[in-house]
Amino acid sequence: MTDVGARLLATGLAVGLGAIGPGVGIGIIFSGALQAIGRNPEAEGTLRTNLFIGFALTESLFIFALVIGFLIAFKVI
Repeated sequence: MTDVGARLLATGLAVGLGAIGPGVGIGIIFSGALQAIGRNPEAEGTLRTNLFIGFALTESLFIFALVIGFLIAFKVI
């Protein structure tokens, strides 16, 4: 395998595996929020705020994996 092929494989693995955890985390966050809103509709405003904060923090993990993938692909690391 050439150096370019190894870098592309490493990039794909970094981004692919980096997307698994945040994907599961976002599903759990939204599931819990929808269940909580279903049980207590008056708390929707507070839950929505916390929902989007949790979503942003979880999604940032994927963005870090994407940046590391780009760094591997373009030989910065």
